[in-house]
Amino acid sequence: MNRARTGRLGILGWAYAGRFGVERYAYLLHRITGLGILAYFLLHVFVTSSRALGQGAWESVMGFLNKPVFRFGEFLVYVAFAYHALNGVRLILGELGFTLGRPGRPVYPYPVAHRRQRPLFLALMILSAALIVAGGWDFFVLGH
Repeated sequence: MNRARTGRLGILGWAYAGRFGVERYAYLLHRITGLGILAYFLLHVFVTSSRALGQGAWESVMGFLNKPVFRFGEFLVYVAFAYHALNGVRLILGELGFTLGRPGRPVYPYPVAHRRQRPLFLALMILSAALIVAGGWDFFVLGH
């Protein structure tokens, strides 16, 4: 029997679970950015804890992290945060029922998703893109 039919796709189910839609890609990107933010948080705790080893250890770690590749990594964390936060707002609004319609017979394609959820998704992704461009301008052009 096909793995998709049995529901045992595992981590491959994040990317492919049968039908594709914008929401599926948003779900996959939400997971990836969440894991990226978690990895950054763990690295941040590690770097910050080097301060407890003394001034020399702290300056050594900070000197190592003062390279362009880590600067670009900081920008990627910012991009992940901007996307993850705004997509999280969309998910919270959905969980609270603001983007759901009245209960009814589910007939594909689901019109409620197209009329209510997709415009909200597009608006938040445009806002996310605007934040990413503004952040990129601040990171790379202004150099803050």
